[in-house]
Amino acid sequence: MLNPSVSSPQQLRPDAVTGAATSPANTAAASRAAGRRRAYWEFKPYNVGRWVVWGLFALVLLVAPMVFTSSLSQTMLSQMGIAIIVCLSYNMLLGQGGMLSFGHAVYSGMGAFLAIHTLNLVSDGALPLPVSLVPIVGGLAGALFAVVFGWVTTKKSGTPFAMITLGVGELVWASALMFPEFFGGEGGVSGNRVTGSKPLGITYGPQIQLYYLIAVYTFVCTALMFAFTRTPLGRMLNAVRDNPERVEFVGYDTQVVRYLAFIASAFFAGISGGLAALNFEIVTAEVVGAARSGAYLLFTFLGGATFFFGPIIGGVLMVLAFVLLSEFTKAWLLYLGLLFLFMVMYAPGGIASLIMMNLRVAAFGRLRELWVSYLGLAVTGLVVLAGAAAMIEMVYHLQLNAALGPELTFLGVPLNARSVESWFGAGLLMATGLGLFELTRREYRRQWNDIQEFIEKEIKRRETLAT
Repeated sequence: MLNPSVSSPQQLRPDAVTGAATSPANTAAASRAAGRRRAYWEFKPYNVGRWVVWGLFALVLLVAPMVFTSSLSQTMLSQMGIAIIVCLSYNMLLGQGGMLSFGHAVYSGMGAFLAIHTLNLVSDGALPLPVSLVPIVGGLAGALFAVVFGWVTTKKSGTPFAMITLGVGELVWASALMFPEFFGGEGGVSGNRVTGSKPLGITYGPQIQLYYLIAVYTFVCTALMFAFTRTPLGRMLNAVRDNPERVEFVGYDTQVVRYLAFIASAFFAGISGGLAALNFEIVTAEVVGAARSGAYLLFTFLGGATFFFGPIIGGVLMVLAFVLLSEFTKAWLLYLGLLFLFMVMYAPGGIASLIMMNLRVAAFGRLRELWVSYLGLAVTGLVVLAGAAAMIEMVYHLQLNAALGPELTFLGVPLNARSVESWFGAGLLMATGLGLFELTRREYRRQWNDIQEFIEKEIKRRETLAT
């Protein structure tokens, strides 16, 4: 006896998978079941790890001045927050868009100048604006100048883009010397952040109050720039970086994508400039110079331009280098140049890539096997650095401090820049360290290759079990 629901031949349709005849009712039931399965497949669990990371980031920003309580520490922490914002904004161009810019300081610097002029208007009573919102003015100024310069700049990519940004940077730098009414000449423009309304008694006079304002901006700007990477524009920017021809083929204008990202990057750079204006209460023409743009490039690369958190590391390193290393030695720029050279040669992904590589090894439970090699590399590397640095310091002493005599002290060791014994000892120390470092490096490389081979086999084994 036939089922009434499928008694008519017209109601029967072959199933797409099995080829068997199915009725509309069965098809509807199958569709509902497929919809439920699709819902299960598309369900995304609550990303606890991401909330933990952001929570820890906020906690570090909150607790840092309670741990480092000196005025120098609080000043450095404030500068680190500013540097993190500007390095992340630069990475929107370099890391996410593949745009090598030599003029990013134009937008952070112009944001700083507009912010300091706005602060002076607030001080004069001509503008009823809270001091806490002055960095927003800097961000809008940076975005405005990006609108003006960006359309021409983003017409090209690659090397032409880099050269255009360099030209724009030099143009603005020259303008800073030609228009002292706005840029303040060699003395710059100064202001006073203790002005305007004082909600809850907050004057921003004490450094700790300003630090927490910078910390709030740092957290919010970091979150917004991370969110940008998840937007369609952010994804398309990655596509323009990787394969612009295919992006054009599917109907997107690559220049428009670069232009919009350029404006967004300049906005956050301007916010960092506005915060710097509040922190230092003076803005000079140096903030739009090529040296500042080069610093953004160098430390963003050192931190790791291919990872979102890399520029955060770079921002911290930038402050440590400019504040601490520059006080420790006059040859600090040479050390930075050498560090940049070695990173380009041996770790082009920056410090962030080294961290991620070791996290991958740790995920497979093999990181503990490398701690002896890492300790050996660190010790021998420090020996090489001590020997080389001793010779560098003696050269600098002869060139810059010859009037003080040939004697100097390096790492607590007395040296004589004109003594053969000092030069021979430093050279022997460096040569010995190099030999030991090379032996340690070969052993480390053998262990690393064995671990990577194990990881590849383990990945294939797991894929086989999953199928």
